[in-house]
Parts: sequence; structure tokens; C-alpha cells
Amino acid sequence: MTNNKGYDTAIFAGGCFWCMVQPFDTLPGIKKVVSGYTGGHVVNPTYEEVCSGTTGHTEAVEITFDPEVFPYKKLVELYWQVADPTDATGQFQDRGDQYRPVIYYNSKEQKETAEKSREDLANSGIFDKPIVTQIEPAAPFYPAEDYHQDFYKKNPERYALEKSGGRADYQARFKK
Repeated sequence: MTNNKGYDTAIFAGGCFWCMVQPFDTLPGIKKVVSGYTGGHVVNPTYEEVCSGTTGHTEAVEITFDPEVFPYKKLVELYWQVADPTDATGQFQDRGDQYRPVIYYNSKEQKETAEKSREDLANSGIFDKPIVTQIEPAAPFYPAEDYHQDFYKKNPERYALEKSGGRADYQARFKK
């Protein structure tokens, strides 16, 4: 949703939100990346509630960006390199519905961009399994507790351990 400064937001779920911040955080035009929860039926859930798998939420990141500097289309293209679009039951070592891959759109334009990008990815031949990432309307986004924010900066050793659970290898395939 564009605000009066011309910024917009994108919400992506792709497994543990600890690993979803860093790939977007330092890009030009990115104003902030917040870890949180969305897509569920409990108001303002806690980490423990979301981890229980009973709230319907995904762990997600909300990215505030300047579309003139870094367009939404480029964010979606990067998302495919960060989250495995062929795994509907989690991401890498993270298993459960709260880790499912979802692009949450907040406008008709975002929906169309995400759907076209997903279709292009499916037709690209990059993956030998179907693309299962859901594209859903944005729901209320609840920021996670403070200790989850900027996790990769606050806990670099634990972040490296989490990333070594398959995500780093997945991302490396796009750096060739």
C-alpha cells in the first residue's frame, strides 16, 4: 500500500523470518524490513502461538520500499531466489504450515505482477517440480517480538546455523 512518501509495502512468507530479512535489508530503495506474522485468525499472536501451528499465520517479512528505486517486480524476482517455491509444507529445515511460501499482495497491480512472475517461473524450466507458492490478499501484519527483529545482525552465529539448513545452498544456485 503506497503511503504519502511514495513508499509501498510487500509481504513475503518463505520459511523462518530470521532468514528472510537479510536478502532484502540492504538493497537500494528498501526502507525497512520487519519480521512478523500474517494470514491467520488470531489477533496479535505471539511467536509461541504461531509456532504451535494453530493460528493459521505464516512467519513473514513486511518490506517497506521505494518503488521508484526498487520496483515490486524486482522484489518478487528476488523472493524466488530466497524461498523455495516448490515446497508447500515449509522451507528447508523449517516444517509446518507457518513456514509455507506465500506472496501477500496489497493491490491489484501487486497481484498481477506476482501471478505473472509465478507463471514465468513455472515455464522457465528452472525447477523440475510444480511451483506451489500461494498468492493471497494481504491480511493484518503483526510485527514479531523485538528479539526477532534484525536477527541476522543480533545473532550472527545462530543466523548462520539457520541458513546452513539448506537455504544457503538453495540461494547459491542463483549466484552462478
